[in-house]
This record gives sequence, C-alpha cells and structure tokens, in this order.
Amino acid sequence: MRLKEKTAIVVGAGQSPGEGMGNGRATALLFAREGARVLAVDQRFDSAKETAQAIANEGGTCVPFAADVTKEASLKAAVAEAIRLWGRIDVLHNNVGVSLAGGDATPTDITEEAFDRVNAINLRGTIMACKHVVPIMRTQQAGSIINISSVAALTANYPTVAYKTTKAGMIAFTEQLAYHNAEYGIRVNAILPGLMNTPMAVDTRARTWGKSRAEVEAARNARVPLRKRMGTAWDVAYAALFLASEEANFITGISLLVDGGGSLRKE
Repeated sequence: MRLKEKTAIVVGAGQSPGEGMGNGRATALLFAREGARVLAVDQRFDSAKETAQAIANEGGTCVPFAADVTKEASLKAAVAEAIRLWGRIDVLHNNVGVSLAGGDATPTDITEEAFDRVNAINLRGTIMACKHVVPIMRTQQAGSIINISSVAALTANYPTVAYKTTKAGMIAFTEQLAYHNAEYGIRVNAILPGLMNTPMAVDTRARTWGKSRAEVEAARNARVPLRKRMGTAWDVAYAALFLASEEANFITGISLLVDGGGSLRKE
C-alpha cells in the first residue's frame, strides 16, 4: 500500500481503441491497488468509466471525470472535483499525448493546425493542469507531479516535428516546475517511455499506415535492445508508482527513461 490514503489525479486515464492496455489506465489501476483514491480524467468519459469500473471490481476507489485538456476550464473543474471529493491532491499524473492521430508530420509537411493541436494536447494541457494543482500542493507543503514525456525528445531520428518538440518541452517544463516548487515540498518528475506496446502506439500506427498490428509490433520489437521486445503500459505504471511514492522522497526534476535501452541506439 505505497499510496495508502493518497489522492491521485490521472489525466488520460482512459485509452485509445485497440488491443492491450494504455499507460494511463495501467497507472490508474496500479495507483488504486496501492491504496490511492483516483480521479480518472479523460476526454472520452466512457473510457474513463471503464477504468473506474476495473478499479471498483478490484475493490479500489475511483471516480471518472470527463475533461478536455485543450480547455483550461475543464482541467480546473477536474481539480476542483478531486478537492470536493477528498480534500487534497497528493499526486498529479499527466499522461495525455497524441502524434499521428493529431495530424503530426515532418518539418516540411506539418500544418499550423496540426502543430497547434498537438501542442495544445501534449504540452499546454499539462501546463494548465499543473497551474491549478500547484497552489493546492503548495498549501499542503507536499505533492508529486509526474509528466509523461517520451524518448523521442532525446533522439534526432524521430521523424515528426510536433510530438518531438512538445515532449522536449515537457522535460524543460518539468525541470522548471521542480526547481521553483522544491521549497514547498513538491516533487516534479518526467517519465520518458520508449517503444511501448499500447493501443495508441501500435494500433494507431497500424490504422494510419494500412498495416496489420502484427507487422507494426514485429518491426517495433526488433528495434528494442532489451529482449527485442517492447515495453508495456505496466512498465510505465511502475515507474510512475515509484515517483509518486515516498520511496522517491528526495527525487525531483529528473527524466526517467523507461525504454529498454532504446536511447542507447545511435543509428
């Protein structure tokens, strides 16, 4: 029970259509298993409800909440709901992100509309969520914020521009927020997943590229040094659990790679 009696907001606690489990849902489930009361926030309320039901089936506490991360008022309402329900916020986990599904493209093909959409979802949404949670955590003199970036932020060979730049911005924002809120006991860290076997990462590409899921999965597995197999949502969730828990009490401002050694590849 590493998060016993803690309150956690998981933004992006639903998931994209496809096989397996997404990072946000796995994290919400794991937080609840470890004793947290979870507000499962997602634009797709039905998906948030599925997450909440899965947690309830295991005896945990979870309330679904519909919010659009591109609307600040929507995120402000989610934060207010967590306070109304439980009176405090111990953990904020920002898990929302799009790439191909948001129209991302190469630097020579990206449109203004696509770049603005990906930025609004991937980066601005996280900043706005933090805007409304940080004052609460400052009053509490405690809290953990976990932002999901990506190994794409560190690699020059990632082809599309909006995803890479927003995820790099996530690292910069995480470091800034960590430094300026350390005196309040707030810890802020980023997780950088590599190639993961999730619906958003695999099924979205299969649909976009007109390939089978098996083809996309095999190609991605071949690029992972560790066991030649992608990670799963649970790998990200366990990293988030560590950063959310008191075991990471003296850790702030880091970018934690969860990539099976993928960032070690230079070609």
